[in-house]
Amino acid sequence: MSQCEICGASEGVSGVAVAPKTDMANLCATCANGLKGEEVPEGHWNALTTAMWSENDAVKVLSWRLLTRYKDEGWASDALDMLYLEPEVEEWAKAVGPEVIHRDSNGAVLSSGDTVVLIKDLPVKGGGFTAKRGTAVRGISLVADNAGHIEGRVEGQRIVILTEFVKKK
Repeated sequence: MSQCEICGASEGVSGVAVAPKTDMANLCATCANGLKGEEVPEGHWNALTTAMWSENDAVKVLSWRLLTRYKDEGWASDALDMLYLEPEVEEWAKAVGPEVIHRDSNGAVLSSGDTVVLIKDLPVKGGGFTAKRGTAVRGISLVADNAGHIEGRVEGQRIVILTEFVKKK
């Protein structure tokens, strides 16, 4: 029976490839979803202080990435200061930049292809119209380097929309 290599849970464990390589880490559903930016139970990531010493380089890479994400919290910063990675493992960990997580006005995680609804009338610069509150924008795209921007089609025109003015449908 396999265990999550981060938190030690034994239920719902599956292999997850750690980009950009194909090396795998066994993760529970909570840890796998947390990597995608979803909420995890309070204190769940404290297990990283143990997981970062794993023999599995993929687990070390995930630990480094998560500790970097939460480095503003004292425990994560302290753990990150103690973590040593071999140069090639550190290069792997840094190869995928910090994950940009897009959230709507209520804090729900947005994914590419989602449908959102505008919560405010938005004048469209250069479009000559106003996108009305309540308009559904289907099949959104995420702007890779900016968590505050998404793209979608309104009245046949592709526009950039600030995530603070949408809610997930």
